[in-house]
Amino acid sequence: MPLNCHPYYLAHKYAKTPVMKGKTFVEKIFNAEKGSIVFKKPDIILTHDNTASIFNTFRKMGGEKIADPKQLMIVLDHNAPPTTAALANQYQKVRDIVKEQGITNFHDAGKGICHQIMADYAKPGMVIVGSDSHTCTAGAFNAFAAGIDRTEAAGLWRQGETWFRVPESLKITLTGKLQEGVYAKDISLWIIGMIGSSGADYMSIEYHGDGVKTLTIDQRMTLANLASEMGAKNAVFPNDEVLTEWLGEKFEGVWADEDAAYAKELEIDLSQLFPLVAAPHHVDNVKAVAEVRGTKLQEALVGTCTNGRYEDLEIVARILKGKKLPEGFQMVVVPASQKIYLKAMRNGLIEDLLNAGANVLSASCGPCLGTGQGIPADGYNVISTANRNFKGRMGNKESFIYLASPATVAYSALAGEIVDPRGMETDDKFPYAVAESTTVVIPEGENRREKGVWNYKDVNDLNTDQMFAGNLTYKVLSSEPEKIMPYLFEGFDPSFTKKVAEGDIIVAGSNFGCGSSREHPAVGLSYAGVKAVICKSVNRIFYRSSVNQGLPIIILPEAVDAYQPGDAVIVNFSKGTVSVGAKTFTFAPLPEKLVKVFEAKGLVNFIKANA
Repeated sequence: MPLNCHPYYLAHKYAKTPVMKGKTFVEKIFNAEKGSIVFKKPDIILTHDNTASIFNTFRKMGGEKIADPKQLMIVLDHNAPPTTAALANQYQKVRDIVKEQGITNFHDAGKGICHQIMADYAKPGMVIVGSDSHTCTAGAFNAFAAGIDRTEAAGLWRQGETWFRVPESLKITLTGKLQEGVYAKDISLWIIGMIGSSGADYMSIEYHGDGVKTLTIDQRMTLANLASEMGAKNAVFPNDEVLTEWLGEKFEGVWADEDAAYAKELEIDLSQLFPLVAAPHHVDNVKAVAEVRGTKLQEALVGTCTNGRYEDLEIVARILKGKKLPEGFQMVVVPASQKIYLKAMRNGLIEDLLNAGANVLSASCGPCLGTGQGIPADGYNVISTANRNFKGRMGNKESFIYLASPATVAYSALAGEIVDPRGMETDDKFPYAVAESTTVVIPEGENRREKGVWNYKDVNDLNTDQMFAGNLTYKVLSSEPEKIMPYLFEGFDPSFTKKVAEGDIIVAGSNFGCGSSREHPAVGLSYAGVKAVICKSVNRIFYRSSVNQGLPIIILPEAVDAYQPGDAVIVNFSKGTVSVGAKTFTFAPLPEKLVKVFEAKGLVNFIKANA
């Protein structure tokens, strides 16, 4: 969300727009038109292992008692059970916070991944926010669910409500029915491959059509989960008979009017889809399985908040039953919750997986982001049901991750190479081509800083794993900026922390800050004294994190294109200008409320002064 499209600016801009008769899902949830700003109290505020860090920020805001403990859901899941003494101490601190604050909706280590546990609480028409980018998973239950960062979560603990910009909406109509061997993961990859990892930036995705009725709740959760990898704010399914049967009772939900207006519309015939993978190192590098058939593999991962549900385990166990994995092949299976684990045990699935040679771990997120067991060796090709395949995502930047459905993962694991789960060889070719994402790593010794400007204009899709690796978030809290600094941009530009200085400006490409909701990079950049980031586009959650840390993000593609190494770059916030060499570009002057957050050096100080 760029400064020239900031909520307060957009609220004013859209104030003159004629009221449409029909409303989208989000327009009904927030009772406001797209672009409007509303303040609302969420029904659920989700946090996980980052709760201790959030509590530190809450204290810095002057917080003593949480405004409404009943709003909170806390789950210990990202590295459960803890693998170091430091993590164990963090977990114990969270337990102490829970007891001290009277928080009743708490799920200790091993109970499950937060987004799976949310399935027992999310209901139609709810507003749910969480300090994790995949909070959008709960949209499968006809709820509005979106990720926020840690600082904003702390602000919610303090005040109980936050602001929302009502997004534009993307309508995806599903027709037909999936063929045998094609799954919800393939639908998601199909869409991501069509529109790209930023193709739904800051949008609300609505799933419509008769094809929706053919999808189970587990499948809908997979689709909603991967909205984050399309850049979306949220994704949502209707409150239909499938959901009513799953919930066991009828709830009053919310759905769009037939004459609602959409920014974009897509139609997908499910019967025409075929098995897909997302090849390294980006989720939108989508290819037909046939295009990568025969790629040798050394490891497989089944699980995560994307595909660790019972249906997924059932598919994998059925395929592996009575067979053996290749010698030396590493396969890790992680049920998404203890409840799923127990059901799989009762029905013999765990025995089938173990007999085939798989390792079955306690319910956690660890293998997905490289903070637990299952880290691949150098040169390993991994086929995974997870949601991200960034370089270094599973804990080793020298490995290569392919994302696929549970069936594709299982059959490929048995073969030791990528194979079609339908047991056939085809000439399928993915029909869409988006601008190919590339992972740029600045070589040691290369200088990208000149006249106080960091030249990253050639870098698109700079993700938070490169900015601050996921396995570091449990060594360093986001409330400890001085400890973040030695690792900032470590996986991208090793010289950055050595040379960055107060008042520096970063010039970057598109989709800046994509990936996880972790706020460490924004905290570090603000602490380092970076004056502004000027880029072509920015990830939604990263933008909010930057605002919360007092770090301005300015979206000016023309200024980025105009910049040449050695140009002086001058930003004037009050006038809304960016000068690049002899050229001057304009953006909307900052709204007063936003200026006050920046003047206060971030949301913590702003709330502390104004609470």
